[in-house]
Amino acid sequence: MLILEEMQTRGHEALTLLHHAPSGLRAAMAIHSTVLGPAIAGVRLREQEEELAVRGALALSESLTLKAALAGLNYGGGACVLMMPEAGVDDPHAREALFRALGRQVRPLATRVVLTEDIGVTPADISFLAQETPATLGMHTDTSSVTGYGVYRGMKAAARFALGSESMRGVRVAILGVGAVGRTLAQHLHREGARLTIADSRLERAEALANELDGAQVVGCSELLDTPCDILAPCGFGHSIPSDSVPRLQCRLIAGGEHHPLTRRGEAAVKEAGIVYMPDFAINSAGLIAAATGADMNQAAERVYQIVTRVVQVAEQYDKVPHLVARRMAERRIDLIGSLGHA
Repeated sequence: MLILEEMQTRGHEALTLLHHAPSGLRAAMAIHSTVLGPAIAGVRLREQEEELAVRGALALSESLTLKAALAGLNYGGGACVLMMPEAGVDDPHAREALFRALGRQVRPLATRVVLTEDIGVTPADISFLAQETPATLGMHTDTSSVTGYGVYRGMKAAARFALGSESMRGVRVAILGVGAVGRTLAQHLHREGARLTIADSRLERAEALANELDGAQVVGCSELLDTPCDILAPCGFGHSIPSDSVPRLQCRLIAGGEHHPLTRRGEAAVKEAGIVYMPDFAINSAGLIAAATGADMNQAAERVYQIVTRVVQVAEQYDKVPHLVARRMAERRIDLIGSLGHA
């Protein structure tokens, strides 16, 4: 992998590898942009190989830059992807040591990076980080639940553009990944009367949710991409819709909580297929908004609704696809505010 070439292509400022043998800390931290302010870095904890951790940090940090910009926040984008220690983190002391080791190593970067929770990380983990560095967000915010509700509200705004109505009653929604965000999304959709098909890499998790939500159907992850539906909601770990699988999709709208479910090639493929794609950085920002501003769940989700509404209005006005409009809107704010220079 040509790391510097990829960083140059995406416009990254820095990539740092972190290591602390006693705690098992092995992490890749990427800073994509600090033009608008310190880079908010979503912290993820997953079992994965080193190259995937680096690639994930680069992709996630770019997404965070666009998300913060589109949401009107004065932050840039970063990401910190932790590889699961060999001994695991079931021991609470081991978990504390892991996150405090991360906080201590990141502390010299406190003027450039702000750490917040992402997949596999809890507000309690952020509290451990806060013992070692002042640059944290999210200790008092259940960001997954807020994000899930924001995706639901953003999906309704996108559906008005793609399906002609924002009502979810009777709408067929296929959800790929029912962790914290996907589960919350499913619950809100079920409450409104949507017809749900769900899939998860952990089959038992999908089956447990289906038992809770009467009428929800469970299929395998690969099978879900072939499921006839109105809306496909990717809520997994990233790149869950391979480019070569786009011709299989039988949906009219892609809108979910997952960061970068499509590659750039995949985005071009869905455009060619006539599928509306509402990008992650436009629709999954409620948790970030709540953590950064102190907004409650309803306020943060309403902000997402307004963001998505603005994106589709501009897309209609100029006859452009929403995912390109959203990216350009975010990049324009970065360019304009960046042109002011430092205060």
